[in-house]
Amino acid sequence: MSDPFRLQLLKQIGSADELSVLRSLRDQVQERMVALLPERGVEQFYVEMNEVHDAFIKRVIVLAEADMARRGKGSPPVPYAYLLFGSGGREEQTLSSDQDSGIVYEDPRNDEDAVRCRDYFNDLALWIVESLQKIGYPPCDGNVLSSNADWRLSLSEWKERLNGWFEEPAWESVRYLLIVADGRCLYGKQELVKGLKDHFYSDYINTPVIVKRMLDNTLRHKVLLGVFGHLLKEQYGEDAGSLDIKYGAYIPMVNSIRLLAIQANLKMTSTLERIKGLHAEAQLSDEEAEELSEAFRLFLKLRLMTTEKTENGLYSNNGKLSGRKLTKELADELKSGLKLGKKLQRRVYRQTVSRL
Repeated sequence: MSDPFRLQLLKQIGSADELSVLRSLRDQVQERMVALLPERGVEQFYVEMNEVHDAFIKRVIVLAEADMARRGKGSPPVPYAYLLFGSGGREEQTLSSDQDSGIVYEDPRNDEDAVRCRDYFNDLALWIVESLQKIGYPPCDGNVLSSNADWRLSLSEWKERLNGWFEEPAWESVRYLLIVADGRCLYGKQELVKGLKDHFYSDYINTPVIVKRMLDNTLRHKVLLGVFGHLLKEQYGEDAGSLDIKYGAYIPMVNSIRLLAIQANLKMTSTLERIKGLHAEAQLSDEEAEELSEAFRLFLKLRLMTTEKTENGLYSNNGKLSGRKLTKELADELKSGLKLGKKLQRRVYRQTVSRL
């Protein structure tokens, strides 16, 4: 990263001791990133943007540990890892970002240690989630949060939870499994996350019944391209005339590439890295990998264009792009990308059904 201004801001984030300072720095970083957007390639922009989000979250975790010690609760009783899920796990966060998180910690030695671990990580997670909310990261609507005991477990408990989800192929169980597939270690002991992910893939291989359920989940969002090659716009409400870039372009490709990666036993989480991995494993040809990467970069670019600044100085988006922002050139590119998305979904369907 060559931008001296951003380097200085990242240094300030890493040394900030007050949440008010972090909130102020977040405003500065966001304004700087908005200014840089026209100058950066979309992939580079996302790399730098996610580096900033990671820096804020890591700093809040460090402050949380320090506050726990000051309040007489000591240091973490066992090693642990803080995970990001969703777009954070995939390193695809935009200027706006909510919290999707979890904790995995080393197995306690006995029942007494288990109680200490539960109490410590409960308090730590609450501090982290509440503090991140104060500096501008709202909690996940689905409560996939480290402060939720269902997403804060020891490694053995996580493995039992995964087993249960694989054995009960209900819609919610499959959704949770796909969330875990996107998880990455942001802070702490990487080996714990590796152990969790290794168990995930072992269960997947040994539980073929889950494959059909994952396929159903993966294909539930259709690309916003009609049978005659026209763009499908929102018909009603305040978003009438807009295009649902998030659920009509971005998410369908994220979901399809993720399922192909899971089937190929690839454990990276970024969609572009998954495409590279599938290419390296000869699952995608040179041409397919290049075309899918370019289409996905376009979807990332259009997703950024759906972001609006809110009254509180932060950014948010509903994934809807106003038709007024779409030039003819962009519309033609989007149609081409969506055709690839449709083709990809058909491929995922055929490939997955052949495994059943």
